[in-house]
Amino acid sequence: MEANDSQGFDDDDREAVGRPYSPQPRQLNAAPSPDGANRKLRFYGHGMPYLKHLEVKGHLIVIEGPDASGRSTHTQRIQAKLEADGHAVLGTGLKRSELISEGIIEAKGNLGVGKRTLSLFYAADFADQLENKIIPALEAGYVVLADRYIYTLIARNNVRGIERRWSRSLFGFTIIPDLIFYLDVKPEELVHRVFQKNSILDYYESGMDIGLSDDMYKSFLIYQSRMAKEFEKMKKTFGLQFIDGNGPIEQVDADLQARIDAFLNRTR
Repeated sequence: MEANDSQGFDDDDREAVGRPYSPQPRQLNAAPSPDGANRKLRFYGHGMPYLKHLEVKGHLIVIEGPDASGRSTHTQRIQAKLEADGHAVLGTGLKRSELISEGIIEAKGNLGVGKRTLSLFYAADFADQLENKIIPALEAGYVVLADRYIYTLIARNNVRGIERRWSRSLFGFTIIPDLIFYLDVKPEELVHRVFQKNSILDYYESGMDIGLSDDMYKSFLIYQSRMAKEFEKMKKTFGLQFIDGNGPIEQVDADLQARIDAFLNRTR
């Protein structure tokens, strides 16, 4: 089974490489849509002490799911729909910090980088985005739409044997989203979609770095099954809403849009 030539370029890597430099200003103009009253930020752990009393009026919506689950496609569709409905929207996701993203890609290209080290890279990426993009947008009343959040990173750490307590503590500075969706797709369907899209399997998304199997195809199925189990464990703890992602794009999109519209209508 052929590996990705970069041995570490998943969907998020490809987006980071192809994205032109466009610095995000710290201050954003107020969003034109009335998305409810101001409320204080809620954090998973210790948070950012100097922001604990900050009030925001926007909403953070997260779309989680493995590569080839349709996650990025649905995120783009949702953003277009929200903007058409008059909402100001900011998109975000893994490895989108202008300061850290290239460092993460370089680190993943070096197979000798430790698991904790890579996790610290991702935490730095998230902290930069949170302070300079996500929170300013929420202050301004934007809907922030995240293509993946800390749940993927925690699941990856757990599958790779990093202590759950360490991961939860590491990402304790992150804010609690308003909505979290997980696109649940069977590993057998995922691998079919991956080959349709890329014709190759990704080194890390196949779990080849943790020695699950010498056969990349088998390793992919084992790794994705373990990742799915981790998300199932997090479902109740973090309030994830599972969406059946095995069906047609239009069907899945309609389900997501209906849930998001219902939430935003309640908060007006």
